[in-house]
Amino acid sequence: MTNPNSPAASAASPEAEDDDANPACVMVFNASDPSGAGGLSADVTAIASVGAHALPVVTGAYARDTAEVFDHFAFDEEAVAEQARAILEDVAVQVFKVGFVGSPEAISTIAEIAADYAEVPLIAYMPNLSWWDEGQIDLYLDAFRELMLPQTTVLVGNHSTLWRWLLPEWSSDRSPTGRDIAKAASEMGVPYTLVTGIPLPDQFIDNVLATPQAVIGSEKFERFEAVFSGAGDTLSASLAALVASGTDLAAAATEALGYLDRCLDAGFRPGMGNVVPDRLFWAQPEGETEPLTEEEAQALQVFDMPAHDTKH
Repeated sequence: MTNPNSPAASAASPEAEDDDANPACVMVFNASDPSGAGGLSADVTAIASVGAHALPVVTGAYARDTAEVFDHFAFDEEAVAEQARAILEDVAVQVFKVGFVGSPEAISTIAEIAADYAEVPLIAYMPNLSWWDEGQIDLYLDAFRELMLPQTTVLVGNHSTLWRWLLPEWSSDRSPTGRDIAKAASEMGVPYTLVTGIPLPDQFIDNVLATPQAVIGSEKFERFEAVFSGAGDTLSASLAALVASGTDLAAAATEALGYLDRCLDAGFRPGMGNVVPDRLFWAQPEGETEPLTEEEAQALQVFDMPAHDTKH
């Protein structure tokens, strides 16, 4: 079967002339998150929000609420591979996005797939894994470092998370800069690193896109008082969608950070835990709406959903 990601297939396809009218496609590898805060929920919504199309590959499932992760159930790596390769035979993918995939075996499988599509950029997000068993964390991070980072175009992560992972022997009195972390990532083959949440004075944080040689972009924002779940997946997914759509990396990082800031600003608390980013903030009505008249209210009652109680 012809690989649709190849230039030859694009040239030969009768639908090639219509390709420019289609949204760019991003294949995302991530876990299902029943809280809707992160994981595939964040990926799909953020990617759609900025105008691309998500191809979600389920790598496992969290057991969690809006406050914490209780457990994770990893899919067999063959199930992950079958999902990805089936759709890759059918749809041309512009970017891969890799979130938390649950096991070293899944990391190995996804790295093999990425190697087969080496011309496709890969954006990898490393979340905080402190909820997990320490032994599992070490195995996962080692596999990610050895297998995934050599395939990664852009590594995304919080300053403290990447610091602990990539610079565990850091001994300076000062905190590592974005460039310091980018240098450590580059030793594993990563050309670009987006470091978020770098502490600044006066309740501000910096977010830096860097290479070992230079800072390509920097965006400062005021720190939110709330605690969020799903911010990292939202940022990395929107970045992947923007890159897939043809935006150059520096501009895509700036736009994705601005998008995340607005998602957080409009965030909501669906449960008793953390705040969830509103990735569709732009779809909310602006300003206050007029209250319903009595006639309008009565008309809407016609469409009330009945209770789902079963009657015998």
